[in-house]
Amino acid sequence: MAALERLVHSTVDGVLRRTAQRVPDRTAVRYGDRSWTYAELDTAVSTAAAVLSERHGLGPFDRVAAYGHNSDAYLIAFLACSRAGLVHVPVNHNLTGDDLAYILDQSGSSLVLADPALGDRVPGRFPVRALRDTGDSLLDALAEPEDFDADRDARELVQLLYTSGTTAQPKGAMMTHRALVHEYVSAVTALDLDESDKPVHSLPLYHSAQMHVFLLPYLAVGAENTILDAPDAAQIFDLVEAGRADSLFAPPTVWIGLSHHPDFATRDLGALRKAYYGASIMPVPVLERLRERLPHLAFYNCFGQSEIGPLATVLGPKEHEGRMDSCGRPVRFVEARVVDEDGEDVADGTAGEIVYRSPQLCEGYWDKPEETRDAFRRGWFRSGDLAVRDGDGYYTIVDRVKDVINSGGVLVASRQVEDVLYTHPSVAEAAVIGLPDDRWIEAVTAVVVARDGVTEEELLAHARKDLAGFKAPKRVLFVDELPRNASGKILKRELRDRLA
Repeated sequence: MAALERLVHSTVDGVLRRTAQRVPDRTAVRYGDRSWTYAELDTAVSTAAAVLSERHGLGPFDRVAAYGHNSDAYLIAFLACSRAGLVHVPVNHNLTGDDLAYILDQSGSSLVLADPALGDRVPGRFPVRALRDTGDSLLDALAEPEDFDADRDARELVQLLYTSGTTAQPKGAMMTHRALVHEYVSAVTALDLDESDKPVHSLPLYHSAQMHVFLLPYLAVGAENTILDAPDAAQIFDLVEAGRADSLFAPPTVWIGLSHHPDFATRDLGALRKAYYGASIMPVPVLERLRERLPHLAFYNCFGQSEIGPLATVLGPKEHEGRMDSCGRPVRFVEARVVDEDGEDVADGTAGEIVYRSPQLCEGYWDKPEETRDAFRRGWFRSGDLAVRDGDGYYTIVDRVKDVINSGGVLVASRQVEDVLYTHPSVAEAAVIGLPDDRWIEAVTAVVVARDGVTEEELLAHARKDLAGFKAPKRVLFVDELPRNASGKILKRELRDRLA
């Protein structure tokens, strides 16, 4: 416990250094055919920090954008920026054109570290250095180790963590070393992360969940980590059967995909001990199917958002019974309340906006003072999530405040409708939105990815069996896939814009 309390005063790269001093010869990271011990990884970080500072002439607080897929080089670059006093700017590797240019310009990035296949997308006004695979990349420069040490203050900025932009242009949440390291301690304690675990990291590392809830906290405890390019079901099953993986984080969309994989029912997945889900709401029927197939598996629901590091609440394995739709209780360094439009507490059992106060929180949004003022009220961060708190302190997310549907003057939360739809065997995925309607103001509309030839009439009838008339969908629209951001969160704003 004392070690954890000391850890919160560390810098982000100091988290790795402490583990390297404690277990230098233990394997820290595997990626493809490369592996790094903790000592080797720490040396690589110092060398990369020297390269960025001395050969590229970057000084403290310069912004460095990272534009690449998952790799060991991506992790090393982030930690090197931390050690050199630079501000890391992770960029979605799917962005191109104006969307990419917006983040690079808005952040004022001085250098872009990019995968070679992505470098040509970067506007010519930005200097680019290859991350890997070229013979002259940042990874290749690590062949000649260099020392690098500098006194860093834990209150300094270490990352601009851009929000997913589901409702507006992305905003760069200003994260300090202090905020992220507090979040790492919260993750370690709330998620039972242990040095004996063998986690697989397959979600994008530019996204806060995989990097800051799992990879960095697991480096803090000294676990053996495997990085994958993407959440490939066959690859994950192989690692589990080979005894090289026993812990996995994935959003509900990926867990749904794994459960539908033809090998899911036949592979020996007994070694998988910990299952983490989050980034969007897990439909209760899907969770029940997973638990039936893997009854020994410990499920953790992780909830939060980029601005808080991103972990805010956790529902542990022993807490699921009777409250499988809950996102749990606040983690170690987070306070939460549910408030009305005036910022006043509402009674337990009443829906309101969940707000946070925490050392994990961002300092505000980069170069956006008005948005920063709007996000904080009397020291509490406004999440934009509609939640209900019960008498035992457990929170259930009802919807995004902006996703609540006003149908005939009555507010309808989309989650309840989606859970009912997921109980139909032909529904692979569902998103419920409000579309403009002359009679209802907004018509409750289900957008469905179906497995077979189910009809609109069948799904409407199925929903009406369990929902009040005003909550039941007025229409069902079938699509081949739902739009998502990198974390697996369904982009309902994009659906509304497309289908309105």
